[in-house]
Amino acid sequence: MKPAAITWHPNAPKPLALVLGTNEIASAVASKLSDARFAVVMCYDAFPPVIRRGMAFHDVLFGEHRELAGVVAVRADAVADIARIHREGDRIAVTEMHLTDIIAFRYPAVIVDARMQKHLTTPDLRGVAGIAVGIGPRFAVGLNCDVAIETHPCATGTVVSHGTTQLADGKARSLGDAGRERFVYSDHEGVWHTPVDIGTRVYKGLQLGSLSGAPVFAPLDGALRGIVRDGSRVSANVKLLEIDPRGRHASWSGIDERGHAIATSTVAAVTSMMQNDKAGRVSAHV
Repeated sequence: MKPAAITWHPNAPKPLALVLGTNEIASAVASKLSDARFAVVMCYDAFPPVIRRGMAFHDVLFGEHRELAGVVAVRADAVADIARIHREGDRIAVTEMHLTDIIAFRYPAVIVDARMQKHLTTPDLRGVAGIAVGIGPRFAVGLNCDVAIETHPCATGTVVSHGTTQLADGKARSLGDAGRERFVYSDHEGVWHTPVDIGTRVYKGLQLGSLSGAPVFAPLDGALRGIVRDGSRVSANVKLLEIDPRGRHASWSGIDERGHAIATSTVAAVTSMMQNDKAGRVSAHV
């Protein structure tokens, strides 16, 4: 079900929403914001690398076509590209441009930090846009965001209006019978190479790629749900790949249940805050 759109004046431009990150969570949020009639720009960040690329708009940056839930994303290399993409209809712009260049072009109504940088210091983005939303760990309402959305497995999609989101605990949610063991992490910095495509059936012990020459093997049997793009430079201790062990129930494309829950809550929180702000401004002038 699509989130309810805010009722805008038909001749008014769509409010601009910036989404930081090109991973599957950022992409689900971008898709839902587009459905809610925002003009969306996704901003690439190299850390952490994107693995669930079949569930994300990330590969648009490399010339590939991506569509999620009926929403199409297009690469933008300049402000003029962003303006053109938004004029063409309900499309999302994905860019490597610096955030300041986009803000200089147009003040955003919303900025959503969906980079999922679980262990890094989180910047305060409240002055960057009308509403700043933090997704995942290390967000504190009133300190570095206006509202936050939980991603922890026990509270996925919960809107946090006061206080902080839960810290990452190193535990992965279960997928089939597998938790953290379905992932392979980099043990050093290097350049990643792989000939294997997402969705491929793999078997435990099969070599799936190499990190600066060091071979990397499948940790268990299943379908390749995610893998870092070939040729990417990665840092140590980041996810290189993920196996879905669920057999014929395995999935690696589209918006999954987790992404849907987080994105739906994000749009609901944003639209509620914007409607309350509008109502407050109207009452102030009565």
